Amino acid sequence: MDHLKPLHIFLKQEVDRMQRVISNVRTTLSDLKLAIDGTIIMSENLRDALDNIFDARIPSTWRKMSWESATLGFWFTDLLDRNAQFSNWLFEGRPICYWMTGFFNPQGFLTAMRQEVARANKYALDDVALTNDVTKLMREELTKGPTEGVYIHGLSLDGAGWDRKQARLMEPLPKLLYTPLPVVHVSAFSQSIGEKSKPGIFYSCPVYKKPKRTDLNYIFPLMLRSAVDADHWILRGVALLGDVK
Repeated sequence: MDHLKPLHIFLKQEVDRMQRVISNVRTTLSDLKLAIDGTIIMSENLRDALDNIFDARIPSTWRKMSWESATLGFWFTDLLDRNAQFSNWLFEGRPICYWMTGFFNPQGFLTAMRQEVARANKYALDDVALTNDVTKLMREELTKGPTEGVYIHGLSLDGAGWDRKQARLMEPLPKLLYTPLPVVHVSAFSQSIGEKSKPGIFYSCPVYKKPKRTDLNYIFPLMLRSAVDADHWILRGVALLGDVK
C-alpha cells in the first residue's frame, strides 16, 4: 500500500505532466528539423516555435503546458532541474528537502503532506492546518529529513533580509535585491487540539512562484518571526518568491 501514500500519488501526477512537456518539446524539435530539411511542411505552429527559439523566447505551445520563465535559457534550466528532482525522488526515494516551486502544483504537494500527517495521527483532514518553522540550516547543511512534515528550500525574500542567528526578519542588506531563506520545515497540526505555542511576533508572508505577484502565482503564507510589528513588513510589501528570474 506504500504506493498509495498521498505524496507518492502526487509524484505520479507530476511525473505524468513532466512527461507530456518533454514529449511535446521532443516532437516540436524533431518536426522542426524535418521542416528545415524540407521533409515536411513548415506549419504555423512550427514557424512560431522557430521564431521564438531564434529570439530566445519560449514557444507558446511549450509555455501553455508548462510554466512561465523570463527566457528560453531559464526555462530549459528549470526543465532540467525539475526533471532531476523527479528522477532522484523516483530512483533514490523521498528527498530530504524538496524544491517546492519546482512542482507544477505546489498546493497539491502541501495538500498531500497534510493528508499524510492526518493519516499518521488519525486527524480529520478538514481539521488539519499548516504550520511552519524556519530552520537555521541551508539545504546543503541538512543530513536527514524531518520526522513529520517536509523540508522545503529555494525561497527568497523580496523586500526584507533574514537574520540566520535569530531566525527572524531584518532590514535588507544594501544592494541586495533578494535574500535566500534557509530551509523551512512545513508540517500540519489538528486545529481542535491546537498548535504548540510560539511566543513572539510573526508576519504572515505570502509565497509566490514567480516575481509577478498574481493569484495564479500565489501558493500559501509562511509565518516568519519578526522583531517589529507585522505592519512594518506589510507596508513594505515583503513576500517570498520561488523564482527570482
